[in-house]
Amino acid sequence: MKPITVLIADDEPEIADLIELHLLKEGYRCIKVFDGLEAVQTIQTNPVDLAILDIMMPKLDGYEATAQIREKSHLPIIFLSAKSTDLDKIAGLIRGADDYVTKPFNPMELVARVNAQLRRAIRFNSSASAGGKAAVEAGGLVIYPDEHAVFLYGKKIELTPKEFDIMLLLASHPKKVFSSEKIFEQVWGEAYFEGNNTVMVHIRSLRKKLGEDQNQNKLIKTAWGVGYSFNG
Repeated sequence: MKPITVLIADDEPEIADLIELHLLKEGYRCIKVFDGLEAVQTIQTNPVDLAILDIMMPKLDGYEATAQIREKSHLPIIFLSAKSTDLDKIAGLIRGADDYVTKPFNPMELVARVNAQLRRAIRFNSSASAGGKAAVEAGGLVIYPDEHAVFLYGKKIELTPKEFDIMLLLASHPKKVFSSEKIFEQVWGEAYFEGNNTVMVHIRSLRKKLGEDQNQNKLIKTAWGVGYSFNG
């Protein structure tokens, strides 16, 4: 079995070394780079299973690097940043990160988050390789699970991996109402914690990308106090 490879991109070598030390103990192979451009180039030329990206990096920051990575890859990305407000975390998740860890951080917590993201990615890849999944079609929306592609009335909609997973979950069960807790547990593969508004933020972003601010027949319906459903 080939080793699982984690890319560590941080312009502070001592932080990259600390992360590498703890990941090596878990049996992961690590590649360290020190700017965003090198991170993108490394992922394009090497088999990388997960990336840990600092946001404030030279040449390309974490946001710009993620945008380029997402053009070709859906590998899990964890942002690492000294920016610690809720708005900073929300911005990171909307930009395409799967998780967000603030500095200073507990190395063992970071390792636990790496493990959680890799478990989810392995489950997804295993189910996908077991056989092709049929497209989901409803309400002018077509979702191709194997290609991670979404089209609305023939126009491709660019979604982050988490937005895609939420859309697929809801569209696969039309009219069924999912609570925020259930969506979080299904999509993130972790227990929901009180006060977590991550799902709400992703739903808001999904609605914007679907053009629902101009559309009277909304595809994502809110059941107030209960959750969300697909209205296709």
